[in-house]
Amino acid sequence: MPDPEQAPVTVHRDGYTISTDPARLDLDAIHAFLSTESHWALGIPKDVVAKSIAHSLPAGVYAPDGAQVGFARVITDYATFAYLCDVYVLDGHRGRGLGAWLTEVVLALPELEHLRRWTLATKTAHGLYEKFGFRVPQWSNAYMDIVRPTMYQPQPGPDETGVQGLGRE
Repeated sequence: MPDPEQAPVTVHRDGYTISTDPARLDLDAIHAFLSTESHWALGIPKDVVAKSIAHSLPAGVYAPDGAQVGFARVITDYATFAYLCDVYVLDGHRGRGLGAWLTEVVLALPELEHLRRWTLATKTAHGLYEKFGFRVPQWSNAYMDIVRPTMYQPQPGPDETGVQGLGRE
């Protein structure tokens, strides 16, 4: 959740704006990109996007006409660690350095600039993030994860898999 002690940050460049004000976010635009154009969240339900934003520090990129054209969010404990994720700039606005600017702004946010460790996952933008100091993990064999790439796709029912989920009653 955003640090309640920090006021939203808003910066301007070349007619574009980056803001960490959650009230400015266009949930429909974010959901549209993540659910249909991203390779990491295809099919993600809108309510899951909303919940993920509510429990993160979000940053939107806005075109001169005010339309949201980019996004990033940071999952953090505000003390030691941050995970940069869901970063995108719409195709029609790429090539203007907006992704680099967004990364620069997020890394410099006052409530995050003191963090000991930042992490992210990318398939296609290694060169961009290396400019900001991101590297392949020093102990890459020490990192582990659970990846469920079809989480937001229709799943077989318990009769088809033979496995019952942990229901809450």
